[in-house]
Amino acid sequence: MKVSARTDYALRAMIELAAVEGQVLSGPEIAERQQIPRQFLDAILGDLRRSGLIASQRGVNGGFRLARPGTEIMIADVMRVADGPLATVRGERPQHLAYDGAAVPLQQVWITVRAHLREVLDHVSIADVARDDLPTSISTVASDPETWT
Repeated sequence: MKVSARTDYALRAMIELAAVEGQVLSGPEIAERQQIPRQFLDAILGDLRRSGLIASQRGVNGGFRLARPGTEIMIADVMRVADGPLATVRGERPQHLAYDGAAVPLQQVWITVRAHLREVLDHVSIADVARDDLPTSISTVASDPETWT
């Protein structure tokens, strides 16, 4: 799985907003806190706002805030806004693929990969990350030294 800079930046921006839930942060504040290029972040924030994940506030104290509680916004939600479906093969969703001959079972592999991605990314909220309160299933896997190699 490759995570694009766009997805990484979108997640980091959303986690910053989750860390100050209910408060407003400006684009420059988010960019500075996370060392994200400002123009790139502005485009991402626009997409997040249009998707309904964040809301903007105009004025001197303007900026962005989460549109709903961070506990209700999953990592997968942000990733889908930033880059589309979680798992594609050559730009196609796994269920739309067709293979011939000995490669026929490969579709099942891609479907399983997508299911495992969803198992993690659809169940970890940005608030979980902001509070450093990851689900036990994540902490257990991440604590295994073999996972890091």
